[in-house]
Amino acid sequence: MTDDTKNAYSSLSNDLFRVASLSQRGSHQAAQKFLIEAKRWALPLKNHVTPNYISNIVRDVSSRTDSDISLASAEQYLMYGILLQNYTLHAK
Repeated sequence: MTDDTKNAYSSLSNDLFRVASLSQRGSHQAAQKFLIEAKRWALPLKNHVTPNYISNIVRDVSSRTDSDISLASAEQYLMYGILLQNYTLHAK
């Protein structure tokens, strides 16, 4: 994995953590801004060859509406952030 790709996955993971945290605190407008940024990171990653679970995360994030901010979504974004972080740390 190149450094640019690793940076993109890390940035996506960080933005998803922010969306989850802000959603759970009730800051929906701020969470929405970070969801837009997460989608911006996810779009170029859609074409990378990765394990299926990573591809599914990237596709799911990129297909979300900008207003998809709820507690259920926040839990999913948190899980996605953790999975992406682990993938980035352990990918070769």
